[in-house]
Amino acid sequence: MKKYDVIILGSGPGGYVAAIRAGQKNLKVAIIEKEAIGGVCLNWGCIPTKALLKSAKVYTEFMNAKDYGIIVEDKASIKPDWNAIIKRKDRIVRRLTGGVKMLLEKHKVDIYTGIGKVINKNEIEVNDEVLSTDHIILSTGASPIMPRIEGLDKTYKDGFLLTSKELLDIDTIPKELVIIGGGVIGLEFATIFNAFDTKVTIVERESEILLNVDDDIREAMLKIVKKAKIEVITDSTVVKISDKEVVYKSSDGETKSLKADKVLLSVGMKANSESFKDLNLKTEKNFVEINDNMQTSIENVYAIGDVNGKMMLAHVASHQGIIAINHIVGENDKMDYNQIPSAIYSFPEIAQVGLTEKSAKAKGIDYKVSKFPLQANGKALSANEKDGFIKIIASKEYNEIIGVHILADNASDLISEAVITMKLEGTADEIAKSVHPHPTISEIYHEAALGIIDKPIHI
Repeated sequence: MKKYDVIILGSGPGGYVAAIRAGQKNLKVAIIEKEAIGGVCLNWGCIPTKALLKSAKVYTEFMNAKDYGIIVEDKASIKPDWNAIIKRKDRIVRRLTGGVKMLLEKHKVDIYTGIGKVINKNEIEVNDEVLSTDHIILSTGASPIMPRIEGLDKTYKDGFLLTSKELLDIDTIPKELVIIGGGVIGLEFATIFNAFDTKVTIVERESEILLNVDDDIREAMLKIVKKAKIEVITDSTVVKISDKEVVYKSSDGETKSLKADKVLLSVGMKANSESFKDLNLKTEKNFVEINDNMQTSIENVYAIGDVNGKMMLAHVASHQGIIAINHIVGENDKMDYNQIPSAIYSFPEIAQVGLTEKSAKAKGIDYKVSKFPLQANGKALSANEKDGFIKIIASKEYNEIIGVHILADNASDLISEAVITMKLEGTADEIAKSVHPHPTISEIYHEAALGIIDKPIHI
């Protein structure tokens, strides 16, 4: 029986990072993966969708070339080649996953391809072989929830209803797409297919889409979505899915239907726990319960990433993996979930970190708010990316930054300045005294920080 210091179940952003860190710490480590190295994020999530979004962005800019002084005589000749777009996406995925596999091998990680089954806290079976270990790290991820909707199972089997995984590999661009669920995944796919001239309709059970987004950002984004002719139907519950049709009931009790070529189901996730069910770990809302060190109710078993349900973000999983390995080798570290950035890759992007204004109010914090629009930023105007703004929330006592929310073309890159500032307990005064290069979008930080202290310069 082979013996390891650590065996990791799942090779997504949490699992493979933990494995590499374990190798760096000179631990004998194995990783078990049932499908493809890189997990959902690299193969069917984060990276593939960004590849499609880039193709969608390029196509949109071609179709609006006149805005940049470029004349396209025959727009009808500009067409998305879906097969080529998918092939480009697949090339990017292969390159990234190949690189991850190389890194694992470089750090002497044993890779097992197969379904791992946890027998007990020290043994895992894979491919009819039992492996022994001192520590187990569960990084099995999560899967889409399949709600009880009439016709769902049949339409999913027939390929009419899809999850995000299957939608990434459809043969053609649908003419009409209905998205059930108004969360992050739903909006990103709405953005992709809307850009390719698909009629997109989002059906959301709640009264709002993007529930975890700051209210000001959401309201501005909804105006942009409406302008893009993406229909958003809220306060409505899907009750039936049949061939080419989605039936929903609105809050007033009226039943209506939508025609579609494809339906995306995106209503939430559940932990993938089948492989370790015999451990009988403590759970919280169907996710594995963990402490600050990523330990489960069994101290030598750790759970990282989506399987613990803390924050379903790839960068969270990766950092949790590092914390777990550090704890195994005796280095205590903790994660502050209040300072985790998140991004939505729509057009324009949304990025945020820290408290929303609503949550600051709910906590009874005495705060200030400053906003600065991209329309007043030279770089944004020159790039024709003038939709959006930055919103800084700071405590009144010290002007300490407690939340930053950005709606901008490259918001996902811009948010890092806020993350570092908050990590260092930085203030608006310190941002205002930091010289930002001109012309850049990052100058909106400087202007909004000045607004916390006194007044911005350029509005």
